[in-house]
Amino acid sequence: MEQSMVDVCNMALLRGAVEEGPAFSHENHGRTFDRFTLGVRRLSGVLDRVHVIAEHGLLEGISLREGATVEVEGQIRSFNNRSGQGRRLIITVYATRISLSREEPENRVFLRGRICREPVYRRTPLGREICDLMLAVERPYGRVDYLPCILWGSLARMAADCPRGTGLWLWGRLQSRTYIKQLETGSEERTAFEISAVTAETVDL
Repeated sequence: MEQSMVDVCNMALLRGAVEEGPAFSHENHGRTFDRFTLGVRRLSGVLDRVHVIAEHGLLEGISLREGATVEVEGQIRSFNNRSGQGRRLIITVYATRISLSREEPENRVFLRGRICREPVYRRTPLGREICDLMLAVERPYGRVDYLPCILWGSLARMAADCPRGTGLWLWGRLQSRTYIKQLETGSEERTAFEISAVTAETVDL
């Protein structure tokens, strides 16, 4: 992640252990993509399980067996899964570089985009300040990724005062959490992904 931040809107660097090995994901314009799950341990011991999408050729020659430590550089991507009941925002990491590694776990994300929904400020049951927002991050060729972000403490108060359309950059980490979704047919365990900000500032875009 040595590239200048001036021209970067979306960059992620993750290092962790392979939880599930590569399997076919999809084809697009004659290119084949595989998917695997990466487990990245936080300092607190909590494990974030992240889904990685990579072009098949990028994985050739790399033994992504379960338990192998892998470093992934790429971008956070989103799409709406319209199968099943309602829409679900699917968050993945689109890999541009993958290599085996022996270094410690790493989880760093840089985003620059616009707030596309009114931020939601609240307090946790323990009294911590938190703000949820959706950041629209542009890709080349007019595509946009919609990425859920959370900010804490003073960052939460800052974000709560930002109207929709405000430009924002942030450093943080991509994290996962499980929750129970109540459906007409019963309950279902699901996993949500969000970028937890470590630092953030408003910016002119």
